[in-house]
Amino acid sequence: MQFGRYYEEFEVGAVYKHWPGKTVTEYDDHLFCLITMNHHPLHLDAHYAEETTDFGKNVVVGNYIYSLLLGMSVPDVSGKAIANLEVESLKHVKPTFHGDTIYGETEVLDKTPSKSKDDRGVVYVETRGYKQDGTIVCVFRRKVMVPKRSYGDTRGGEQPGRPVPHE
Repeated sequence: MQFGRYYEEFEVGAVYKHWPGKTVTEYDDHLFCLITMNHHPLHLDAHYAEETTDFGKNVVVGNYIYSLLLGMSVPDVSGKAIANLEVESLKHVKPTFHGDTIYGETEVLDKTPSKSKDDRGVVYVETRGYKQDGTIVCVFRRKVMVPKRSYGDTRGGEQPGRPVPHE
């Protein structure tokens, strides 16, 4: 199974559809909020959300959706990355609620070989996240430094660091 891509494998205009999706539970949302110390009642207090917000129910914290989509993209985009260089933009387009299922896809916008090292390049991508009904909820653009195949070959190939079993 492929995990990430080498620089040569990225094509401008290619779209990678990340699989599977993830149904967001109340537990996921609350745990993320508590771990990150985001105690806003919009995310944690059902009574508050019902009585005082336009949504009438808890909204999943946007940074969880971003993190979820970023993680979904790793096997297709950054699994071989040397570094995540920049998140250029992040837009929370529509709300996500407990019980929604998030799907993601990433489009390659551009790629540039490194000027300082010939064994890597920078890939510029846009990841879109959408709910089960197709509604886009989150869009972000980032730049990822990825190795060329020559870099991978000198460091162990497809599974660098994997030991060889022996008795």
